[in-house]
Amino acid sequence: MLKTKHSNRRRMGKVCVIVGAFVAGWCPALALADAITLPQALSEADFLPFDEKKAALGRLLFYDPVLSGNRNISCGTCHHHDLASADGLALGVGEGGEGIGDERTTGAGRDRIDRRVPRNAPALFNIGHKDIRHLFHDGRLSIDDLYGNGFNSPAEEYLPQGLNSLAAAQSLFPITSETEMAGHSEENAVAGARNDRIDHAWRLIAKRVSVVPAYGPLFADAYPDVGGPADITIVHIGNAIGDFVNSEWRSHDSPFDRYLSGEPGALSEEARAGMDLFYGQGGCSSCHSGALFTDQEFHALALPQFGPGRTRMFDLMQRDVGRMVETDRLEDAYRFRTPSLRNSALTGPYGHNGAYETLEGIVRHHLDPQAAFDRWSREQVSLPAAEHLSEADFAPLQDRRERARVRNAVDIEPVALEDREVQQLIAFLNALTGDKSVKGRLGRPDSVPSGLPVD
Repeated sequence: MLKTKHSNRRRMGKVCVIVGAFVAGWCPALALADAITLPQALSEADFLPFDEKKAALGRLLFYDPVLSGNRNISCGTCHHHDLASADGLALGVGEGGEGIGDERTTGAGRDRIDRRVPRNAPALFNIGHKDIRHLFHDGRLSIDDLYGNGFNSPAEEYLPQGLNSLAAAQSLFPITSETEMAGHSEENAVAGARNDRIDHAWRLIAKRVSVVPAYGPLFADAYPDVGGPADITIVHIGNAIGDFVNSEWRSHDSPFDRYLSGEPGALSEEARAGMDLFYGQGGCSSCHSGALFTDQEFHALALPQFGPGRTRMFDLMQRDVGRMVETDRLEDAYRFRTPSLRNSALTGPYGHNGAYETLEGIVRHHLDPQAAFDRWSREQVSLPAAEHLSEADFAPLQDRRERARVRNAVDIEPVALEDREVQQLIAFLNALTGDKSVKGRLGRPDSVPSGLPVD
């Protein structure tokens, strides 16, 4: 939670409220030492519209393993309602694993996983906001008409036209990922088709869904252009999941939101002190800015590396260079997208690879990233047991040169805070936790049309 080294970092957000002036007859900052600038409260008008029938259909697809190569994992496995739309793991266990959350195993026998998912599974809160510009830790999916389909994505021109949101486009990529949902090419036709061309896999998945009898009427009811099962495409599937995600996890009912809306007692004294630090001395808001608590930019924090990493196509090293994976620009090395802090108290572990299990751990890392990097040890991260992966898990930390490169990539300046002030910051972060919104709007279904088990 520190000041950036770059003076041109933008403060995000729309209309701001100057705390310290009377707003609507109340003054929430009388207890604060200095005036600070707060974002405008979020409202439903800030989010993309959605169709109720599509969202209901998307809910079923989101939890249906029929979308995965081996029919054994769903989107909901790693973005579960019981885990605040995340998975509770530092690095996810995708196709081949069993269970959810910290009880998920890495599989057994021929089905055991060969690699962990390279990065931490982010929570899905508020990604249906109209201002969201790109998704994934490296921003590899963004709104852009470079390829004539409305998005700049790893699929380039093969991403189909007609996807109506970033969430809709994003939903198509995990189902083609070997480690996440597709599996190996020798195991199923979907994974094999993906190796030929990514859109070939999407056509097979759409065909799978179309032959499930119970899905036909649901798609026909939600989409006027679907007259029968043969008309179902991956665009219909993506837009339904997108409408579900866009509408399911909208979080703007936290104590902080009530405070912004004119309820000064919504924040405890400790949380108000933490808010003062967040927007003042701590410099946290220089990156975690606006109502979404993210500038949607990319920053290097010297987070220790472990796991398989997301490597570039011709990168022979096991590592993760962050934004550089997408741009191939050296200046983007080890920079990752600023995450939103809403509901962060519920969605650990923290960092692009889940390097810290607790809020206090990641906050203290921000205070002095290089010193924290030097102190960090593998005992601080909990990974589902996999003896066959144990040696490779921490290989990047054994490479002296790579350690130095990661350690020296820091975009924020150290800030000295007392232990009491760290706890105040944590109290403020807890005040960003929503109320009813954290459970979702529709919730997890008990069953899905394919008849496959629901995690």
